[in-house]
Amino acid sequence: MAKALIGYLDSDLRDPRLAADNARLRARVRELEALVLRLSEENDRLVAASAADILDRESGLQEMQPA
Repeated sequence: MAKALIGYLDSDLRDPRLAADNARLRARVRELEALVLRLSEENDRLVAASAADILDRESGLQEMQPA
């Protein structure tokens, strides 16, 4: 099973269709990995912005409360 997961096929050299399909699938995996990385970075930025916004609102409420 591990060989199948990494795309190792003994018959790649004998059947060009399998080699082409394997190359296409590997390229798609790279695209998806890049997308996951980009979305993860965007999520981190959004979480940080949201946390900063919450802290700003809380500090504004504390200033408005009587001493």
